[in-house]
Amino acid sequence: MRRLLTPALPSTTVGTAVLDRAWALSPQVSVRPERFGALLYHFGTRRLSFLKDPRLLTVVRSLGDAPCARDACTAAGVGDAELPAYEKALARLADTDMLQEQAR
Repeated sequence: MRRLLTPALPSTTVGTAVLDRAWALSPQVSVRPERFGALLYHFGTRRLSFLKDPRLLTVVRSLGDAPCARDACTAAGVGDAELPAYEKALARLADTDMLQEQAR
């Protein structure tokens, strides 16, 4: 059984300044919005991830246009106290190849 992604999941990428790096959805990832958040499906790895927070979906969708993940979070209305939880969720998505780091 795969884990459900919420903004509070631990990850091995945390501590490497995930929020200060530029990210985008992998071109092999499809996003299907749902009333609880969204389903992400990676066609290469055949992995399915659930985003259980609509604001996390907003952040993920805006990553490609933001200079860094922190800016995408701020634009989505994520407060400073919530940033560590969002960083963990984004790191988990990066660890599972749903997100790819971008050169800016």
